[in-house]
Amino acid sequence: MSSSSWAAAQERILARQAARRQEALAVPQLTPVPNPTTTLARLRHSLHPNVSSLWSTLLESEGTRPAFRVGQVDAELLDEELLGLLKSQVGDALKYLGPHLQDDWSQEILLGLRAILFKLSIWDHDASYGAALQNLRYTDARKSSQALPTPTKPQKILYGLLTVFGRYGWDKWEDWLIDQERGYTAPSETIQHLMRLTSFLSTTHSIAAFCSFLVFLVNGRYRTLTDRLLRLRLVSPSNQVSREVSFEYLNRQLVWHAFTEFLLFLLPLVGISRWRRWLTRAWKRTTDAMKSETLDVDPDAVKSGPLSFLPERTCAICYQDQNPTTTSEAEVLGANAGAGGGVIGSATTDIVNPYETIPCHCIYCFVCLATKIEAEEGNGWSCLRCGEIVYKCQPWNGDILVEKKSSTKSGKTVGFSVLSDGLETKETTLSSSQWTMAEDDQSVDSDG
Repeated sequence: MSSSSWAAAQERILARQAARRQEALAVPQLTPVPNPTTTLARLRHSLHPNVSSLWSTLLESEGTRPAFRVGQVDAELLDEELLGLLKSQVGDALKYLGPHLQDDWSQEILLGLRAILFKLSIWDHDASYGAALQNLRYTDARKSSQALPTPTKPQKILYGLLTVFGRYGWDKWEDWLIDQERGYTAPSETIQHLMRLTSFLSTTHSIAAFCSFLVFLVNGRYRTLTDRLLRLRLVSPSNQVSREVSFEYLNRQLVWHAFTEFLLFLLPLVGISRWRRWLTRAWKRTTDAMKSETLDVDPDAVKSGPLSFLPERTCAICYQDQNPTTTSEAEVLGANAGAGGGVIGSATTDIVNPYETIPCHCIYCFVCLATKIEAEEGNGWSCLRCGEIVYKCQPWNGDILVEKKSSTKSGKTVGFSVLSDGLETKETTLSSSQWTMAEDDQSVDSDG
């Protein structure tokens, strides 16, 4: 490039710069938009140093390491769900030792379960079972390093005392205050003062926990108030955290739910109750045949049902509904041994509106008998007294008294006519024997 061309290029550049200056002077000055980060920084530095450090603790981020709030909250929910499942299983196991144990020792059961879970999870592996499922573990937030320092033993001990024994002690304290309030007499002034103090502390703790959770939603550091006090954080052990949700469990639940709905729709159409009755009857016939072959029972012997020992005034169906576990005469006699022995009837098992079965003529309540026969859908119901298969029933006429008609015997009517002096005419009907005796009396009178 020649010197003249270079000079011309420089002139053009200077001309363009001058034109841009003129355009900038012609456009009005715009108000600069403040940067939010710069504003917050200026506001933080203008505050007191202690308030400034608190501001930094609440709002400043943790760099590039993510803190998933959903995973931390789900970990707590999973821990509570696991505790509830274990409590229900322990209650089912203790109900055979007495139904009062689960209610009387519920707090102690929770204490033992929390202590066991704390020892096997947080004390040994620095993470609860819910946190382990979410790929999280506790770290000491007082040390800032990339190695994720594990919690110290004093931190774990304090965490166990607060979450296990502290919760147990607080629940027992509240139960004791409630028992004092429910007494027959009014609680004393000391008890009332303790109750007000307990209510104030509970309200204060709830408010503090709520505020701590709001701060957790902002920065995602400390999930609970206990974690904030002990400086324990739930973080992922690796930087590469996958936020993909596994739907394997949900798909399995949907499949089983659809399968159960299909069965509920199909079983009424198949008639499972009819097949069950048929199998039950076939099994009973088979067992009866085996017993008859083993014991050489006479086939012409009188048949008897499972409740043939009941008195006639007792409805066997009503008795079976009220005593489903009592199926033999020995059990009934043992249950009524304190009442003097024998089977004692009651107003709840007496027959009302008696109907008899066909063909065995056993007596039951009409409603009970009709319900049983209708439920068998024409297959016949096995009588509880004699074991016969019953298809029909009819009203029982055993309580109807029919007057016997007197036998009419041949006799003669004798009429006596009297004078017409106002006396009435009388007629007497005599039997043949009486008539013979009357004739003999007349012959004697005539001879005399």
